[in-house]
Amino acid sequence: MGRISTLVLIGFGAFFIALAPLVKFWAAEKIISAPANQFGISHLEAKQAQYFSLQDLKVLTGDLDIIVTTRGDVKEANSDRVVWDEATVVNDVTNSRPQIDLSERRSAFNRYTGVAVNCCGSSVDKAPVQLEGQIYKWPFDVEKKTYKVFNAQAQKAFDATFVREDKVNGLPVYVFEQAVPPTKTETRTAPANVLGMTDTTGDVQVDRWYDGKTTFWIEPVTGSPVKQEVQRHEVLKTQDGVERSAAFIGTAVMTDETVSGLVKNAQEGKSQINLLRNIIPLVVLIVGVALVLAGVVLGRRRPATA
Repeated sequence: MGRISTLVLIGFGAFFIALAPLVKFWAAEKIISAPANQFGISHLEAKQAQYFSLQDLKVLTGDLDIIVTTRGDVKEANSDRVVWDEATVVNDVTNSRPQIDLSERRSAFNRYTGVAVNCCGSSVDKAPVQLEGQIYKWPFDVEKKTYKVFNAQAQKAFDATFVREDKVNGLPVYVFEQAVPPTKTETRTAPANVLGMTDTTGDVQVDRWYDGKTTFWIEPVTGSPVKQEVQRHEVLKTQDGVERSAAFIGTAVMTDETVSGLVKNAQEGKSQINLLRNIIPLVVLIVGVALVLAGVVLGRRRPATA
């Protein structure tokens, strides 16, 4: 019976010792992931932005309130991917113009790495789109290198380059910058006189061109964004390449309340990963070693006692 107790102790100890690296190197990434049932509302502000008002048929300048609502489509999620639907509403506070811009986005991405997955009706403003690069979250253990990040306005992925380390509300983060070159996003018709073309009558074709710079503040352990700033520059050009009007020019920044919420979530995720990667494996390893030693000691004492 004593020999059986010794073997049981050593067996359980060996099990716990083997379990420790499994928890450290595999379980954390499988447990901590983007949620399928995501729901969040983010607020951004764009002070003194310029935009072409369809209601007024001219360019207005005002302070904009931007509301971004994100919901997870649980039915389309599986063990590897999640699908999130995003709706953005822009309101002009200064000129009392609600809903000056509405946009929708549906994205599927790997719940662990954040890399795009093309499935499940991915779209921008209900038009099918080919996704690529990072979508919402970044991979665990973000490196100081360049990542491809999808830009919804240009509907392509562009390089986001590491530029520096920083802190957001005391949380250490990596800062990345993404520059989007001038990209044509749509073509439509507009009255020539609205565009200031006095020598032309009737409607003319105009192209909407977008370029911009996005700055991301990323918590590196979890890959969670905690802050974002978007410098957006969109203009209308006629087919001769001449710029005729501003379409949307402004810099959108997250409000302090939104940043605080994202920082809190990132801190909680970072703590959970530390618990799974370091604390629990260490405890499991110590328990395993203790059990093995207890079994060895018990086995050595028995013959002496006899």
